[in-house]
Formats: sequence, structure tokens, C-alpha cells
Amino acid sequence: MTAHTLNRLSAKKVERLTTPGRHSDGGGLFLSIDKSGRRRWVFLYTRRGRRIELGLGGGRDMTLAAARTEAATLRAALANGDDPKAIRAQDDDVPSFGEFADAYVETMKTGWRNPKHIAQWKMTLKTYCEPIRRLSVDEITTQDVLGILQPLWTRVPETAKRLRGRIENVLDAAKAKGKRQAENPARWRGHLDQLLPKRQKLTRGHFSALPYAEVPGFMAELKSRPGVTARALEFTVLSACRTSEVLEATWAEMDIEKGIWIIPETRMKVAREHRVPLSGRTLYILRDQLAEAKDTLEGQDVPPQGYVFPGPKPEKPLSTMAMAMLLRRMRPGCTVHGFRSAFRDWASECTGFSHEVCEMALAHVVSNKVEAAYRRGDLFEKRRKLMDAWSGYCATSKVVPFQKRA
Repeated sequence: MTAHTLNRLSAKKVERLTTPGRHSDGGGLFLSIDKSGRRRWVFLYTRRGRRIELGLGGGRDMTLAAARTEAATLRAALANGDDPKAIRAQDDDVPSFGEFADAYVETMKTGWRNPKHIAQWKMTLKTYCEPIRRLSVDEITTQDVLGILQPLWTRVPETAKRLRGRIENVLDAAKAKGKRQAENPARWRGHLDQLLPKRQKLTRGHFSALPYAEVPGFMAELKSRPGVTARALEFTVLSACRTSEVLEATWAEMDIEKGIWIIPETRMKVAREHRVPLSGRTLYILRDQLAEAKDTLEGQDVPPQGYVFPGPKPEKPLSTMAMAMLLRRMRPGCTVHGFRSAFRDWASECTGFSHEVCEMALAHVVSNKVEAAYRRGDLFEKRRKLMDAWSGYCATSKVVPFQKRA
């Protein structure tokens, strides 16, 4: 093959090309650009009268020099009478993104702390990545990744951030196993950070919170409402715990006699066991739920692993949306998580409890590593006094009809 039939493109020309179609570099190497702007390197050759196209990598992620090196290897295989497609697959077939992603989750899941985390990985890599699951793992380009992330980036930024990181991890693993040669198209620094707007940092006001001065009135109104959803929301506010911690609570975690709820580390955001002191009202709610569970089971023993706040199907917990929908009807614009902020503001402004006690009541991680290393206790008795005070404060109002704010 003569020199003038090769290397027809230049790096600058490749960068500037936008016209859809195949742009030849010679010797069977082409830069293919589709109507959506997706760019990829392909190698075309004829074998036994049939034209065959091999994808080499994304046009954004594989340089012209790298594409030429790969094409030279394939031309050498042709010269030897071999089939380039067979040569590329001689070690192992390149799996699809979906196949490799599923295998990656199965391999890594033993190092993840709880089933919920595993389920989130599986769901995001299947649902959101559906457009690329059939593509070979070595064909995924920056345009493919952007096509998935852009619709989510400003609408659900936290989900988009986690999804980007998971795609990056999968493609890094593919490269480590020799299934991919090009740079990682999901890399943030120096790559996607130039193509996607920076996310706004979350502030404490991200979860809209009811002002703590309005909490007693809300609680009085909530207390008058029947149903498991109302009791679950009341219990959530009084315990200052997260929604998932309450809804997934089982009877095995509750010690009603001692007034302690022990949340195992597998269900905690900080991956550490959390003991919650239960106030008088929360204990009343638990006893009421227990009596109702026994009535449902017609006198049989309530299974320890049964949910404290079951959904329509007893074997499943109450839906995460149930409390949110109830709150939306009662106080439009407020969030369930916002009650943790209301609790923290009340504790700081209306009580003399220390910062450490208040933060531990919320199961927050100690940010000072030296302090965390020396702390062994969980300030449980001091936290019991704090939660009793919070419960008392929440009960200081009678039911007053809610007036919607302008």
C-alpha cells in the first residue's frame, strides 16, 4: 500500500470535522459521524466478498494516532490471510456494556454495605443506561454518556452524579481487563466538567423545612389523623430519624421495655449502629402499632422481622411516598427530611444541649477525625433527655386549623 493512500487526515482536521458520513484516513480507517454528531473510528475491509465493519473506539476518546495504530495491526492481519474480526476476538469476545455492568455489580457487591446500595447500582445501570446496554463496552463514547446524563443533570442532579460515577467505574474496569482501549468517556475532571454545567452545591435549605415554631401546631393536627401513615410520620418527627430508617424498622430492632430502638449498621447512612432513645409518645405509637399487628394476625405472635409500619402488603414496608404525600396535603412545600433541620434549629436555639449531643441525635458523622478517634460512647442518656424535651415541645399546642401561607 503506497504512502499517499494513508494518513489523509490530520489531528486538526479530525477535530473540526462535523459533516455526517465516513471520512477516510486511508487503508480502511474511517472517522464515522452520524446525524446526531456521534463520532467513532471504524475499520472497513472485505472478506469472502462481504464487506465488514469493525468499531475501534469513540472519536472523542480515541486519538487519531491510536486509531492508526489499531488499523495498522488489522491490515497486517489481513496481509497474513487472517480475519481481523477473529483476531480481535481471539482472547475473549468484547462484551456489551450491559453484560459487563451486570458482571461488575456481581463481583463488587460483597464490598458494598447493604442490599439497598446493591439494588440502586443494578437499577441505575439497567434503567438509565438502557440506550447503551447493547453497545460493546469498547464502543461507548462521550456522546453516548452525555445522551444519558444530560436529561438528568439539572432535573435530578444527585442521581445524575451517582450515575456518572457508576458508568465511569464500569468502563475503568473494562479497560483494566483489556476490553477497552480508549480513554474513559465518563471521566469528570478534565473531560465532562468541560461539557456539563457544574452542579450547585447543596445547602442546608435543600430540604424545605417547617419552621420549628410551627412544629407543635403541625404535630397536634397530625396526631388527630388516623392511619399508619400519620403514625409513621409522627414517629419520624419525634425520633428525628431519616425516612428509610423508620419505614424499614422491624420489631426485632425495638426494645419497648427499655425504650430503645437499635438501628443496625446495615441500614444506617454512616454504616454504624445507632441507638435511638424512645420518648413516651413514640413508645405509645409502638404499642398501638403492635396491638394492631396482633389484631391483624388474629392473636398470633408478631414476627420479629415484621415491619413496624407495614404497607398494604404486610410483608412490605409503607411506601416512601406515603408520608411525603400526606405532608404535601398538610403543609405544601415542606419535606419529611426537613423536620431533622427543624429539630436541629430548635435544639440549638431553645435548649442548652451541647453541639455533640445534638449531632449524635441526628446520627451525623464527627467531622473532626481526632475527636472521632477518641470518642467511644454515644452520649445515650444525654440524648434521651434531649429527645424527651423535643417530644414535650412537639406536644405544646392544640389542634388549630392550618392557614395556608400566601
